[in-house]
Amino acid sequence: MATIATFTFNGFQENTYVLYDESKACTIIDPGCYTREEQEALRSFIEGRGLKPALLLNTHCHVDHVFGNAFVARTWGLALHAHRLDVPLLESSHMVARAYGLDMEPSPSVSEFLEAGTPVSFGNTTLEVRFTPGHAPGHVVFYHPVERFVIGGDVLFQGSIGRFDLPGGDYQTLMESIERELLTLPDDVTVHPGHGPTTTIGAERKRNPYILEFLAEKT
Repeated sequence: MATIATFTFNGFQENTYVLYDESKACTIIDPGCYTREEQEALRSFIEGRGLKPALLLNTHCHVDHVFGNAFVARTWGLALHAHRLDVPLLESSHMVARAYGLDMEPSPSVSEFLEAGTPVSFGNTTLEVRFTPGHAPGHVVFYHPVERFVIGGDVLFQGSIGRFDLPGGDYQTLMESIERELLTLPDDVTVHPGHGPTTTIGAERKRNPYILEFLAEKT
């Protein structure tokens, strides 16, 4: 059984996730730890529970989700996994950070490209990779069909959706990704987003104003 630990890091209030199971293997998704204190909080949690980091994954490569890539890769010797279409975002992330007045250690390059339909596994846990562009060109989400949760990055939020006005973003593409890859999931699937509180597919299907408007326009 997979356990999900959530950390809210950096000035963008980004959610970083550590998934682990009974094998003690874990995966770190979207490490946004920026300050030394945030890095140590992540390290302390992992080491304090005797976890063995096996994967470093990015749902997408906007700066707030990759601040800690270099730290995680260096500390635990992990190769970075992300979608090939987000490589330009990753390569420019330290310059974006500079535009915000932030000093960021550049992320390592992507070593393994994530592909829709090709699962990722650690310990006794396997996650489906679903391609969800629209917020970022190479955005993916990670779905666990048995335990009914999705690590959703910046696609779907409680009562909202990811921004589509950033470079590479597109409203229509984002809404089609949500319809195709998320609204086809069961209502009781928990969504762990890149910012803000958790929600469920059913709650967003019923009450999310962006989804309601998009679906109404199609009828």
